[in-house]
Amino acid sequence: MPHRYKVREIAQQSGLSEATVDRVLNNRPGVRENTIAEVNQAIADLDKQRAQLRLNGRRYLIDVVMQTPRRFSDAFRAAVEAELPAFAPAMVRARFHLWESGSAAQMAEALDDIRGSHGVVLKAQDDPDVAEAIDRLVDSGVPVVTYTTDVPASSRCGYVGIDNHGAGVTAAYLVEQWLAGSPSGVLITLSRTVFRGEGEREVGFRSALRSSGRAVVEVSDSDGIDATNERLVLEALEANPGVEAVYSVGGGNLATVAAFERIGRDCRVFIAHDLDADNRRLLREGRISAVLHNDLRADARLALRLILQERGALPVEPARPVPIQIITPYNVPVHY
Repeated sequence: MPHRYKVREIAQQSGLSEATVDRVLNNRPGVRENTIAEVNQAIADLDKQRAQLRLNGRRYLIDVVMQTPRRFSDAFRAAVEAELPAFAPAMVRARFHLWESGSAAQMAEALDDIRGSHGVVLKAQDDPDVAEAIDRLVDSGVPVVTYTTDVPASSRCGYVGIDNHGAGVTAAYLVEQWLAGSPSGVLITLSRTVFRGEGEREVGFRSALRSSGRAVVEVSDSDGIDATNERLVLEALEANPGVEAVYSVGGGNLATVAAFERIGRDCRVFIAHDLDADNRRLLREGRISAVLHNDLRADARLALRLILQERGALPVEPARPVPIQIITPYNVPVHY
């Protein structure tokens, strides 16, 4: 099968002879590993140069659509805006459609109202109405990438985010290690059960704690909004005096901490998600134990790249799972 570049082009790029390049491309014996690496690097460089030519002077408009607490949407918006210049010489602009609570029907309507878009980064409910709205966008030529929580039954072109089940298992491990011999129950807080990612975290957490015999008390449907979350957490704590630990899946952590303080109960372990402004402060003050975090700028860069790949503007690269970082008060990244 002919290669996408001529042997002469690869030879010029690598500084090797055409005969050597031909041997590498045809997997002939007697070629050193470092020579193969030089040829592969030359091909990668040619791919980048071709991508630069495709991007030159092109303009792309990306829509970011998210139902999420404002503290998270603010952080992700900043990450997207910081990454847009990285796609030069193309000019990539973003429009943001952000709100904290709403129904799946409202989300579907918002997706149907998008016009003139080259791609959508979406955090939404895993709901048939949303999946159908995604399919309509894709059918119209607009690629969609789901972020942090997936809608797998849709025709979205990719998912960006952590392994949510693995995150839940990790949280359970940390809780169990810190509680040690304490019989404490654990409060798990979710913003809303319709988000698939949160459900996967909860399943992972419960499955990993099952053998411990610990009581797991659930609070949900707060949308991660502090005022609602504090009321729900306070009710749960008053009804469950043995709960002295928290796994916060859906945010609202200032409110959860405040609820513990209102009833005068110590929280022995508090595992949260995302290194937003609230969680940074709570970490510094020693009021939460650890944050399960992923680099939002890396997320934004990958989501934008997947959209440009789908549009043929960039060479296809495999999307790798986003690693989970365990952040304590002693290893908070300096750029946060």
